[in-house]
Amino acid sequence: MSTQPTKTPDADVNSEFTSYYLHRATQEFAEDLDKVRTAEDFKNDALNVLVNALQQGTAMFSPEEQRRVVESRGAGGSKA
Repeated sequence: MSTQPTKTPDADVNSEFTSYYLHRATQEFAEDLDKVRTAEDFKNDALNVLVNALQQGTAMFSPEEQRRVVESRGAGGSKA
């Protein structure tokens, strides 16, 4: 009797991938984001727009790609 590995639910994969993606994006674009955030015309209510814009980047990845990234990170740490 063999047991199948437990499959992560799609909603969890999406949530974990979004978190990972935002973490990586903010690391990679830290200088640029600081410039935007400290600009004189940047208002606090624009923060939600900025976060939503960054989250839109996750749409470039198929559910299968997202699952592959999330599951590889679970098995191997911080792989991309």
